Amino acid sequence: MTDIHRIDPGPRLCEATVHGGRIHCSGMIPEDTSLDITGQVTQALAEIDSLLARGGSDRTKILSAVIWLADIGDFAAMNKVWDAWVVPGQAPARATVEARLNDPNMKVEIMVVAAI
Repeated sequence: MTDIHRIDPGPRLCEATVHGGRIHCSGMIPEDTSLDITGQVTQALAEIDSLLARGGSDRTKILSAVIWLADIGDFAAMNKVWDAWVVPGQAPARATVEARLNDPNMKVEIMVVAAI
């Protein structure tokens, strides 16, 4: 059995779990919820980049992503930021859904799993 490494563990969750050659990231959210969808997605993706690096991975190794949008009407604007961020030819499997998020000002949450 391989070791499990938890990144920034807390009482309820950790930011990511590294195990079996993969990093499983918690849902990443923007720091500044006063931003529009473009700003919030940009911040969440920057958090993902940082977390992946801490776990020994990067965006070229993302296997899957789940994106929750507070308003599915933001889908096109979110995709514009996402498309500029994803490395061409390295796009992961992805699902995007509309969901009520835990902060009414939050517009997006993104969770990824990546290879190490």
